[in-house]
Amino acid sequence: MTTYIRRYVETDTGHRVPNHKSKCKHMHGHRYRFEAEIEGDVVTQKGVSEEGMLMDFSDISAILTTHIHDVVDHAFVVYQGDDLALSALELMGDEHRTVIVDFIPTAENLAKWAFEQIEPLISTAYGNRLKLVAMHVRETPKSIATWKP
Repeated sequence: MTTYIRRYVETDTGHRVPNHKSKCKHMHGHRYRFEAEIEGDVVTQKGVSEEGMLMDFSDISAILTTHIHDVVDHAFVVYQGDDLALSALELMGDEHRTVIVDFIPTAENLAKWAFEQIEPLISTAYGNRLKLVAMHVRETPKSIATWKP
């Protein structure tokens, strides 16, 4: 039987959707939640630290912190084709954290990006058939996007 676990990190991150028909075309920020959903087999090896677990939650947190949180927290994520936003952010020079991506930074695209950042690290963590099955990104309390391969 397969077991599922979830762990998340939260970030304060800015973005804009340059072609949006409404207010999301303006520079703004969110308190994002990046939540990894993992499946696999519970570790049954006697005496190991992970016995009875799918994966240690602290190990998942370390991966999420390094590869998601520390990259986009208190940064502005901007599409490489958004010349207006890039010009505005360039005025701030080194005083501003800007993460340039090759996609429009919607919640849907950020979910896919986050999945791709951590999937190789999850699948090789313990060898107990771990698999990152989904990345959920909460942009607002009422808005969540999920990416599954």
